[in-house]
Amino acid sequence: MRNGRVTGLALVLALAASVAMADDTDNIAHATARRLAVGVCGTCHGTHGVSELPKFPRLAGQNANYLAVQLKAFRSQTRGDPDAIGYMWGMAGNLEDGTIDALAQYYSVQTAAGGQAGDPALIARGKTIYQQGLESVGVPACAACHGPDAHGMGDFPRLAGQHAQYVLKQLSSFQSNMRNVAVMHGVAQGLKREEMSAVAAFLEAQP
Repeated sequence: MRNGRVTGLALVLALAASVAMADDTDNIAHATARRLAVGVCGTCHGTHGVSELPKFPRLAGQNANYLAVQLKAFRSQTRGDPDAIGYMWGMAGNLEDGTIDALAQYYSVQTAAGGQAGDPALIARGKTIYQQGLESVGVPACAACHGPDAHGMGDFPRLAGQHAQYVLKQLSSFQSNMRNVAVMHGVAQGLKREEMSAVAAFLEAQP
């Protein structure tokens, strides 16, 4: 009986030590992610993920799963748009999974940027395309995947408040298949340049 108690106690202690080690590892990953976000990523994306440079996306409030998938795609060099190659392949090359997940979590809980006013007519046109699509050319409503408020749904990314320049650049990359995402290639193929600009303006204006 005594041996049973000793064995049970040893098992409890081993489990407690394992949990403590996991917590320590998790804390280290989160601390590393905060340092990276502020000291490295912040140069382009802003300290709290609110980039003021329209070339670089705003990450604050973004879906954590989506961010983690994108960082892993940069690391494996499977996301091939020009800025991915020029900036993110090198930046993400040595990131471990734990750090990637912690970075994604860090940005997901930051306060997202507010909308930015633009040309009312262009925004109105973009709203129509975003909410209703373009049935005549087979373009579905963006809201079906990204949500009626563009805050994202499931693993689909948040688009509200994103820089119009960045959105337009990504739509062009999807259209040319430089950024190889089958669903978005199919969507973007049916859009003219001015229609993509309208959608981008609408999204930038959203809170």
